[in-house]
Amino acid sequence: MTEDSPAIRIAPWLHIATPGTGVPLSELLPTSGRVYVARLQGREMTDEVSTFQNFQDKLKFPEYFGWNWNAFRDCLRDLRWLSSDHHVVIIESAEHALSEDESARKNFFTSLWRSGQGWAYVKRPEGVTLSKLSIVLSCDKDSAASLSNFFQDFE
Repeated sequence: MTEDSPAIRIAPWLHIATPGTGVPLSELLPTSGRVYVARLQGREMTDEVSTFQNFQDKLKFPEYFGWNWNAFRDCLRDLRWLSSDHHVVIIESAEHALSEDESARKNFFTSLWRSGQGWAYVKRPEGVTLSKLSIVLSCDKDSAASLSNFFQDFE
């Protein structure tokens, strides 16, 4: 997934990629173990229900998923039903996800951030922070800065 120039690395678990950029595989994939990759389309996540539906379908959320933001975060922090060691979530056209609902959009991106952070760990003895949940937000070049700015409050 590495291309001509690097993607914007927001955190070890969150990257913003635009056409012509790529995320180094070493930042997405572990050296060994089972990896589950889910590709979602931001254009299909126009409201909360369609967002939850897409994640439930692609990440196989359990039947007890509660269809609210707390349940969404809980499922992203668990994922044990996938029986994989590492998880990669790629959201294409991420700039379109919940673009008409600012409150839901904030909940969505905050949930992604906190979930990735929850999966993070420090590799010893190197002291490098890694995460077992990697999130790639793919967007057009014009949207990369605004998406990146959203996450500055979390750094």
